[in-house]
Amino acid sequence: MWSPNDYFKNLYESVAPSEGFHASSNEEWSKWSERLRKRFVELLGGFPSETSELSPVLLESEDCGTYIRQRIQIQTYPGLYMPIYVLLPKERKERSEAVIACHGHGYGSKDIVGLTENGEEKTGDVGYQKNFAIELVNRGYITVAPELLGFGDRKLIEEAHEPNSCKRLSTFLLAMGQTMAGYRVFETLRCVDYLLTREDVDADRIGCMGISGGGLVCSFAAAIDTRISAAVVSGFTNTFQASILSIHHCIDNYVPGLSLVAEMPDLLGLIAPRPLLVEAGTRDPIFPVHATLEAFEKIRSVYQLLGIEEKLELDLFEGAHEISGDVAYDWFRRVWV
Repeated sequence: MWSPNDYFKNLYESVAPSEGFHASSNEEWSKWSERLRKRFVELLGGFPSETSELSPVLLESEDCGTYIRQRIQIQTYPGLYMPIYVLLPKERKERSEAVIACHGHGYGSKDIVGLTENGEEKTGDVGYQKNFAIELVNRGYITVAPELLGFGDRKLIEEAHEPNSCKRLSTFLLAMGQTMAGYRVFETLRCVDYLLTREDVDADRIGCMGISGGGLVCSFAAAIDTRISAAVVSGFTNTFQASILSIHHCIDNYVPGLSLVAEMPDLLGLIAPRPLLVEAGTRDPIFPVHATLEAFEKIRSVYQLLGIEEKLELDLFEGAHEISGDVAYDWFRRVWV
């Protein structure tokens, strides 16, 4: 029997990404990063040339003991609205550090703020995302958890009882020359816009943390927008070859033509010179650890070139596809000193 496996393996290996990292000086790095960042946004489908008013609306507010949990609606694209949870620590500075927490696949932002799919307080198993938005707010960070497009309250009406609307929305956007990744990244950057309107936020200390599909959103957003001053990427850092292109993944991970331009570590290298923490489980079945280590070494070469290797860290923990947090939760404050 003829199998296409070897053909597609050879097809990938025959292509040298046009913007793979090869810089040997700070000047070359600067030109490379500017060029790749621009091309990356184009491949994601581009962003609006003019942004709409955020028009924030408070939907609900709940006293959760050590923090206040608010749900606020903001406008992202013209006519498209996104609910976000804003967790406000009761004990905080006049201007506090803030972290955008990007959830992975599941039932949306409720999962990471300690709620069930029905909006009740979660008890028992905390799942692979381990209520990480609560962990962040309890460290004193103002924490924003956006409802990523296709999940939770942002599913298509006809798919309200399905786990998510990723496939149908993603294929629709692809047909329109857009990508789900692009939409989610841009909407996450609108969370940055929102945080910058708040007088209680330190504009120089806005971070991002994401797991799995949220790791994609977090890392891509940080790669594109330098207003994100530090990033934790959990359960995602890898190579496209060993993960997205070799193991079954949701269609929302795919950006047409991206592998012709860059590999994943090239894109995460755009986060330099800002601090980056890579978190990965040794038994992650969909982002294999050998490729995580390979990707980390390639990212390290960028930080080494810039003479800032200490700003790049790896938390390789014994675990599967899940949040760790052992290093991450306190890491932001350490790098923001």
